[in-house]
Amino acid sequence: MRRAFDLSIFLPALALSLIGVFLIYSATYYSTNPTDHNLHSKQMVWLVFSLVLCVVIYFIPIRMHEILSAFYYFGAIFILLMLLATSTEVASRWFRLGAFSFQPSEAAKLAVALTLARYLAFRKLDYGRFSWAFIMLLIVSVPAGLILIQPDLGSSLVFFALFFGVLIWSGMPFNKILLIITPILSMIAAVHWFSWAIFFLLLIVMILLSRLTTLQGFLFFLINLGFGMITPLLWNKLHAYQKMRIIIFLDPGQDPRGAGYQIIQSKIAIGAGGIFGQGFLKGSQTKLNFLPEQHTDFIFSGLSEQFGLVGSLAILALFAWLFYKGFSVAYKARNQFNSYLACGLMSILVFQVLLNIGMTLGLMPVTGLPLPFLSYGGSSLMFFWATIGFLLAINRDWQEY
Repeated sequence: MRRAFDLSIFLPALALSLIGVFLIYSATYYSTNPTDHNLHSKQMVWLVFSLVLCVVIYFIPIRMHEILSAFYYFGAIFILLMLLATSTEVASRWFRLGAFSFQPSEAAKLAVALTLARYLAFRKLDYGRFSWAFIMLLIVSVPAGLILIQPDLGSSLVFFALFFGVLIWSGMPFNKILLIITPILSMIAAVHWFSWAIFFLLLIVMILLSRLTTLQGFLFFLINLGFGMITPLLWNKLHAYQKMRIIIFLDPGQDPRGAGYQIIQSKIAIGAGGIFGQGFLKGSQTKLNFLPEQHTDFIFSGLSEQFGLVGSLAILALFAWLFYKGFSVAYKARNQFNSYLACGLMSILVFQVLLNIGMTLGLMPVTGLPLPFLSYGGSSLMFFWATIGFLLAINRDWQEY
């Protein structure tokens, strides 16, 4: 039985997108750059394209995307390589198309989500072995690495959020998932020899409690040792602004007029909104352009300043509803591919919302990731409307195997 078009998924996303257009308008209303005044119009054009894409995806059988998933994946890798090969700038993340730009990393997110879903749907999962999980990790690491080279640290992290979201959905025991992320913990602990020593003591206990084979335990020990040893090398490979973002996240007051300026001004804007906000186009931080990137990375700060706690909670409620509906669709889908795909796409949505809002509150480092549906950016908007299209199609066909 095929269900009708689910407006309870479509309408909240549309509401967020339209609110985003108004927020972009308010964020650029007092800008001294004339080109900024047209950004809300360009976002409306992107929204029209995104809605068309959503409808097209809804009517194309999901089975076709499943069959073409490998083609999508290698096509995304090829486009990312082309971007690196043709770029004449030190940092380039977009293909320029006249007045518009296209960011290949957004298409790569969708391609990887489809590929992971295809891989897991047709594989018998043996939780006693890690080989299938490491193949998943390889699938996400290739595009993530190419995007990191651009450099775009924020977008590369999205792929690992997708990986862990799908891994959890696969049913792998938590202690095994924790073992998989220990190399990352080893890198963090390696900043000091004492914390690194404590980490390895805990790692040994974890390996013993997980009842791994001797070979598996030895390999995990060596991998963690290697990741910890290359931490200084990776730190030196980071760009200066990326290092500063991490330092400022730990202490924004270190450079209040430089790298810490964004976080400090963001907190001021959110606090200035109070309960009901200062009103549309009346935010002091917005009017005086104290808040950088207020139409992209820090659009939530402008929202909070103008509409206060009430407006912020309303937006969070819309996102929370989308989270609920998305994972509900993933849970009830009888087709394994559809279930993994819905979960993977929702993992990306949840990660970007939490990271962006956490960034504006100073709880997360500044990564440059936009707030889904709200921030200015055509590529991001099209990706998330593609997500809505897939959710609607999966919800329609949830009874099909």
